[in-house]
Amino acid sequence: MSNSTSTEAKQNTNIIDLFVAGAYKGFNIAVKNMMPNVMLAFIIIHALKVTGLLDLIGVYAGPVMALWGLPGQAIAVILASLMSMGGAVGVAAGLLTAGILTPYDATILLPSMYLMGNPVQNVGRCLGTSGVNAAHYPVIIGICVFNALVSIWFMRLVMALF
Repeated sequence: MSNSTSTEAKQNTNIIDLFVAGAYKGFNIAVKNMMPNVMLAFIIIHALKVTGLLDLIGVYAGPVMALWGLPGQAIAVILASLMSMGGAVGVAAGLLTAGILTPYDATILLPSMYLMGNPVQNVGRCLGTSGVNAAHYPVIIGICVFNALVSIWFMRLVMALF
């Protein structure tokens, strides 16, 4: 008899209720997990700009980032991607609103942020708990960085076609 009541309960759930429940869960994830990273990144970029350190980063990282046709300050996006995708999005948005990155630059950087995929957090959270040999961690992180940097060149090629 208990099987028939659980079946009836499932049949009474409509698509609107499922959508609202999913939207509520998604909103909570965005507010509780992503928003703090994005806000912290905005604050850090603003602090670096006010202190002049962002310009200094641009000068020293400029020759390296020029290999990918980006301003030196864009290295902050790559470094933030190592720690947090949400943070990298915040850094990119902060640099975009500050006028340091153009929309073209941000478009080129976007796939690299997601291909990087915060490997430092993943190494600790996933690989550390599953017993993967720690000697492999630098290689795993290096592959993420390599993929991200190659994606920048690939995106420049794709953007040149359009």
